[in-house]
Amino acid sequence: MPSEPISDRYELLEELDHGGMGDVWRGYDTVLDRPVAVKLLRQASLAAAPHLAEEFAKRFQREARITARIQHPGVPQVYDAVLDASLERLFLVMELVDGVSLTRYVNPARPLPIGWAAAVAAQVATVLSHAHQVPVIHRDLKPSNILVARDGTVKVLDFGIAAILRTDVTKLTATGTPIGTYQYMAPEQVRGGTITPGTDLYALGCVLHELLSGRLLFTAGDEFGLMYQHVSEAPAPLRQLRPEVPEALEELVLRLLNKTPEERPADTQEVYEGLLPFLPLPGEETSVSGVGPTGVPDPTALYRKPYAPRGREQAPAAERPAPAVPRPMPVPAQLREDIKAAYDQADHLIQEERFAQAVDVLGEVIEPAARALGPENKAVLGLRRQRAAVRLLGGDYRAARPEFDTLADAYARIAGPTSKQARACRAQAARCRAELGLVTDALAQLREVLDVVRAVDSDASEEAVELRHNIGMLLLAQGRTAEAKEVLEPLYQDVVLVSGPEDELAVEIAEALAVIQLGLDNPGPGA
Repeated sequence: MPSEPISDRYELLEELDHGGMGDVWRGYDTVLDRPVAVKLLRQASLAAAPHLAEEFAKRFQREARITARIQHPGVPQVYDAVLDASLERLFLVMELVDGVSLTRYVNPARPLPIGWAAAVAAQVATVLSHAHQVPVIHRDLKPSNILVARDGTVKVLDFGIAAILRTDVTKLTATGTPIGTYQYMAPEQVRGGTITPGTDLYALGCVLHELLSGRLLFTAGDEFGLMYQHVSEAPAPLRQLRPEVPEALEELVLRLLNKTPEERPADTQEVYEGLLPFLPLPGEETSVSGVGPTGVPDPTALYRKPYAPRGREQAPAAERPAPAVPRPMPVPAQLREDIKAAYDQADHLIQEERFAQAVDVLGEVIEPAARALGPENKAVLGLRRQRAAVRLLGGDYRAARPEFDTLADAYARIAGPTSKQARACRAQAARCRAELGLVTDALAQLREVLDVVRAVDSDASEEAVELRHNIGMLLLAQGRTAEAKEVLEPLYQDVVLVSGPEDELAVEIAEALAVIQLGLDNPGPGA
């Protein structure tokens, strides 16, 4: 792993995958404050062939640019391409996808439901149609290069990498081995012939056959045996392996696996049309397409509920018993050091406005701390509260809100429902709700917190003043000017009494009241 950021911008944080063509790292973009995926490509050193370096660098950048032209949700965006000065390390910086590899869907004991397999293949065909239009040929389509995102979107990875490392121009590999994976390699690819979009269709046929049968298309004991089978042996018809496969689907797969490219479907559009009868219709339930494997995203979701909104967040069950209040536990010395280091590093990142990375740094210590001390230990809650605050500071209100809600409940159990920590977390959760457009809920929650503060402290306390100000400004933003005036006028008097009319908050409230008065004095038409 490089010790310095790539191009003084991309940091490599954690290795996610180790494959034949390269390693994938979870990275961080220090300029745009976002997580990225960084593909570190394996390539023999060009030091022994410096005359090839310039050509290789041009090819690398050209292929990366071409790949970036594939505009489709099923292709992770390419953000950057970097060839380092040594010409030995090649990096593609891409969108980081939260998904599950298609390899997890292959099970010989329980092949995928017909609808699931068809949904995967149809989405891949759609992606390929956009790529072939550019034109870009994948050359190495296989289950490990296909992810299913959490919403069921199929993502095809590694476009352009096989082309970047191809051997037909510069002969950069010593063995001359063709680029590709033998279990999914088309006959013309094995022979070293011309690569066309039909090459990708053959690989798609291999993948679809595997999803439906639960086993590899060919299983020779070595690479040469596999290549011979792809060139010379007929694939086993699916209905011999799984009788319930529809005859038309078996026929489509056999056409995809034809040894002669011209005998395969004409294009990906034809493949998609052949899959349509096996795809679920909008509004159908999951059971219509068959019950798929558990613990993985459902690839039929995009067809059953096209362009559906994100799922509703489930409210915690009312009957769930509250966990017992944890006993205070001493923090082990090493863990204490790790926690301090996480706080220090997060503070440094916050100063640089690298909020997403600060959240990750705190998250890395929260889990081991919770295992060692308990999820509601004071130190663990402090870390979680800091992470929520960083998310709020960075504008990630959707992630911060449920964490503040959970923290408020935890502090209410441990320190009491009127405790300062519980009040503060509920107020922060309300502010997140306001930023997310849930203004009515935010106002109700802020008022609840204000009632508690008034019961235990002064109405002019710093905490109460901030809550009253938040409530008044939210009412004003909603156009509820009369209610806003009722809140802000006495608040202005309290702030002036404590801090004087020149105080920054007093000036802000005075300006808001002036705007309210202007609206009341000049009502619009129909008022």
